[in-house]
Amino acid sequence: MNNIPEILAPAGEPESLEAAVDFGCDAVYIGAHTFGMRAGPKNFDTEQIAEAVRYAHNGGVKVYLTCNTVPTNDEADEFPRFIAEAYETGIDAAIVADIGVMAMTKKYAPKLDIHMSTQVGIMNHETANELYRLGAKRVVLAREMSVAEISKLRKKIPDDLETEVFVHGAMCVSFSGRCLLSKYLTGRDPNRGACAQPCRWKYHLIEEMRPGESYDITEDELGTYILNAKDLCMIEHLDDLIEAGVSSFKIEGRAKSAYYTAITSNAYKKALGYALKGEKVPESIVSEVYKVSHRPYCTGFFYDHGDAEQYYPDSQYCRDYDFGGIIDGYENGELLVTLRNYFTLDMELEVLPPKGDFAVFRPTEMFDKDRIPVRAANRAMERFYIPYAEQFPPKSIIRARKS
Repeated sequence: MNNIPEILAPAGEPESLEAAVDFGCDAVYIGAHTFGMRAGPKNFDTEQIAEAVRYAHNGGVKVYLTCNTVPTNDEADEFPRFIAEAYETGIDAAIVADIGVMAMTKKYAPKLDIHMSTQVGIMNHETANELYRLGAKRVVLAREMSVAEISKLRKKIPDDLETEVFVHGAMCVSFSGRCLLSKYLTGRDPNRGACAQPCRWKYHLIEEMRPGESYDITEDELGTYILNAKDLCMIEHLDDLIEAGVSSFKIEGRAKSAYYTAITSNAYKKALGYALKGEKVPESIVSEVYKVSHRPYCTGFFYDHGDAEQYYPDSQYCRDYDFGGIIDGYENGELLVTLRNYFTLDMELEVLPPKGDFAVFRPTEMFDKDRIPVRAANRAMERFYIPYAEQFPPKSIIRARKS
């Protein structure tokens, strides 16, 4: 068993994968256009998977492919060709949630590691041991398990059976991600990657004998988001999970931006370094996860929880910083920047280099692609030139604090 857990980052498209690799993850999980539990992102075709594997492996990072939907009969017929082609790209593991998919993976990609998805609902050592007997290399534990339960499970499974838990990101009202609410209300099946997130909607109560008359479920006149879960954040508690024997710390977010992936990968990798030394994670690192779009944070089911995982006032995201741009290089005393979002020289700016610490960024002038001096950068994906005495490495992120 590896005593140093990996940081496992999400990637919904190639830019996010590169961000995860560049900013410090140890492994990344991606999805193809079929058989994965996120239909919303761009995802990867076979050629892109191969390129993703090359890029990741060059950076010493593993690639896991999500195959965690439950296929229909017709889809099951297509899976052998799919997994055989995916295996040829060099992926390191398949994440599966279905026994039939597991069996087909063993048959058509026999040397590929198999990780059993959180959607299997693995809550005890007996289940973990049986999956190991069937060929699983790793079990992704149900998010409903506490730290104490994980520790107990770890002691009763083989040393070479890895465990993985979610440590950061969105949570839904379901058991281990298995939910029928979206399918029932919208026809979009959450178990096939097409969730409409109705758990984030506002709900009122209608009494049977008074159709058309809605009543607030709480005393708040705005109604209630009674199903709306907070986001998970364990960045200050990785030491407890290390002690419990967890092998992989997983960040949720394949539907989120490359900026999100970069910031969270960077923060958790740094936090892991402090946790392994038995040191408190500095506030400067903890604060990084507050600089991405998120809902109010909680620690999920890892500790005593009550109803602390739900957020009733609204379903809005907290967002204090914007992704301003990417530094492409440094020439003749100027930073070459590709703009992503509006910022001005009057804003509070920061730069975060790959695998480095953020720095306050105080440029005094800026030029657009035509070399015209400007104080506001407002044309996304265009090149801007910023004279600056300090050089930052390529792929460094510029972010702006929202006023």
